Amino acid sequence: MSGENTGSVPVCTDLLERAEAWLAQDPDPETRDELSSIFEAVRGGDSAARADLADRFAGRLEFGTAGLRGRVEAGSNRMNRVLVSQAAAGIGAFLNARAGDTTPSVVIGYDGRKNSDVFARDSAELLSGVGIRVTLLPRPLPTPVLAFAVRQLGTSAGIMVTASHNPPADNGYKVYLGDEDAGSQIVAPVDAEIATQILRIATDESVLDLPRSPEYAIADEAVIDAYVRATAALIDQTPQPLRVVYTAMHGVGWETFARVVTAAGLPEPIAVAAQRDPDAAFPTVAFPNPEEPGALDLAIETAREHGADLIIANDPDADRCSVAIPDPAAPGGFRQLTGNQIGWLLGWRAAERARAAGRHGALACTIVSSPALAEVARQYQLDFAETLTGFKWVSRVPHLLFGYEEAIGYLVNPDTVHDKDGISAGLAVLEIAGAAAEEGRTLGDMLDEFATRFGYFGSDQLSIRFTNLAQIPALMARLRETPPALLGSREIVKIEDLSVATAERPGTNALRWELSDGARIMIRPSGTEPKVKFYLDVRGEDETVLESLVEIRADLTELVSE
Repeated sequence: MSGENTGSVPVCTDLLERAEAWLAQDPDPETRDELSSIFEAVRGGDSAARADLADRFAGRLEFGTAGLRGRVEAGSNRMNRVLVSQAAAGIGAFLNARAGDTTPSVVIGYDGRKNSDVFARDSAELLSGVGIRVTLLPRPLPTPVLAFAVRQLGTSAGIMVTASHNPPADNGYKVYLGDEDAGSQIVAPVDAEIATQILRIATDESVLDLPRSPEYAIADEAVIDAYVRATAALIDQTPQPLRVVYTAMHGVGWETFARVVTAAGLPEPIAVAAQRDPDAAFPTVAFPNPEEPGALDLAIETAREHGADLIIANDPDADRCSVAIPDPAAPGGFRQLTGNQIGWLLGWRAAERARAAGRHGALACTIVSSPALAEVARQYQLDFAETLTGFKWVSRVPHLLFGYEEAIGYLVNPDTVHDKDGISAGLAVLEIAGAAAEEGRTLGDMLDEFATRFGYFGSDQLSIRFTNLAQIPALMARLRETPPALLGSREIVKIEDLSVATAERPGTNALRWELSDGARIMIRPSGTEPKVKFYLDVRGEDETVLESLVEIRADLTELVSE
């Protein structure tokens, strides 16, 4: 945290006072020492330390529908024991106020990231300290196990300490609600109500004075066993076994995924040994997200060594699932399927299962996912719903059979989990691939058949990253106020501003353009990164849809660079 010592850098008294007040209530010796070292450097005139301190206390990490997420460091704008304690106390105040004369209950889970177990135990003690019945899961486990436990244990709420597939230095905090919310993540206005309670506690009370109690329960193995049984039951008939390589991406997925697969009657996958066990340092990947370039390199190397038929990858908290299949034309001999392609196959599977069971229901995807799922629903005479991004919305679709988002998130088991679940999605992919193998076909063949049956769909994404965050609302404002009439040679025939709420969905900061050839472009700022994302979707009669994607991407790049 050092920089050039100028000897004359002014120190903002208010900034130091806020930082010192934070330090006085920090129960963590590591972050106390970290902040004390920065203080010393600032007082010595270190400009880099001064900028670092200002950034750490530039407000607070904002609590929203996705909870909290940030770097594990000292400061009110970071993830640490002070911030998490204030969040837990705020959630406790919200639950007690909501419960009235009854006693609320919470189940807490955590993954293998830095301080996940510490944040989980702090939360358990603080919630127990205000009279809430608390159950802590017994060890690091996948996020879908926690989402399942909210319903299995019938709790008022659930908390999961995880940063999912964020960079290694991050951690986070997600909140689920039970009762009528049935284990879905929180939505407005609950997020604002909890945030108000958190801010009140942060303003009025010291973390060291908050009531704590060690009187909370540790869940026994029955909860995990129930999740394994319920997930394994998703397979009706055991398909042909395949040679499958699995990577947990240094996360918590291996134990649970291996148990589910063997409970379903399939052979245990071949683990990528270097990535099998939880490791908060994520030593073999720069960014622990299966979608990132290079993230599957070790899995592909392992698959080549074992002559594997398939690669299944979970992100570190196992709520997302990626798939790669053999392809001699691809680098390394394996081709990673897109999130949309996996969604098409899983949606098709859900439609077939619904028809076989004589069951009616809905298929759903988010507004930035491929419109192909709507065609599947139409052909199978099922309902279709398009939701805002996030499984807090997908999981709430009435009579849901299957839902997905293009960012490799899938909900294949809505009867047991109301969130994306990379474990069950991986098992469902094994079922599809195994059934295809019995007929001498592959997942690649299934995608070809999908195109023949439902139409040729193509998807792509263009991301524009900004260093000046003010440029993001400026770009969105420009596209709203002076939208182009043409994109290359294609006319923009319809523009929809999704910031305007409708009876079907709340407003969101996004635009939808429809082009004269039927292509669609969705535009929205990222919720987690300093970028604006353009989601491209085309439909055609043959594989020339891929050429259209290339043209539209080039035209968009030129447009936004003007």
